[in-house]
Amino acid sequence: MTTDPYELEKLDEESATAGALELLVARGAGEIAHPGGTLLAHLRRVHTLLEQWGARPAVRLAGLSHAFYGTDGFRTALGDVIHRQELAAVIGQEAEQLVYFYAGCDRSFSYPRLTEDEGPFKDRFTDTLLRPPLRLRRDFAEITVANELDIVCINPELRARHGQELLNLFTAWLGLLSDPARQSIEATLT
Repeated sequence: MTTDPYELEKLDEESATAGALELLVARGAGEIAHPGGTLLAHLRRVHTLLEQWGARPAVRLAGLSHAFYGTDGFRTALGDVIHRQELAAVIGQEAEQLVYFYAGCDRSFSYPRLTEDEGPFKDRFTDTLLRPPLRLRRDFAEITVANELDIVCINPELRARHGQELLNLFTAWLGLLSDPARQSIEATLT
C-alpha cells in the first residue's frame, strides 16, 4: 500500500497547525490585545486568508506564527530568537525561517526596496543587510499583505488612517503578489 504524497503533506500541515496553535495558546497569544481582538484571533485570520489565497503550507504556517518573535510594528514576542529551534520543531524549518525573516524586517528600510532585484533587506535583530531571493521576497510580501488586510478589515478606524498608505505600498509590490492577494487588496483598499 502506498500513501498519496498530497495526503501525507496535508496530514503534516494539519499536525503542524495544531501544534502551532497549542504553542501560541501556551505563550498567551489568546490574552494579548491586538486590533480586532486578540493576537491569537488575528494570527488565525491571517492563516485563513493565506489558505484562501492558495498559499503553500510553509507560508500558511508562517502566517499563523508570524508574530512569534514580535515584529517591527508589534513588539510583543511570544518566543525568543535565540531559541528558534523551538518553533521550527513545531512548524518546520522553512516556515520558521519565514517567521524569522518576517519578524526581523526593518520595515522603514526594507519595504521601499522589496521589489528591487536582490534589493537590500535589513534584519532588525542583527542590523545585517541581506539580499533575499525572489521567492523569499514574494512569501514575505504575501504574509505582509494578509497581515495588514486583516487588520484594516477588522478595524475601520485603522483602515481610514492607513488605507491609502497601504494601497500605495501594495501597489508597488504587485509584481511580487499572487492574483488572489491582488484581488483582496483591490476589494479591501479601493
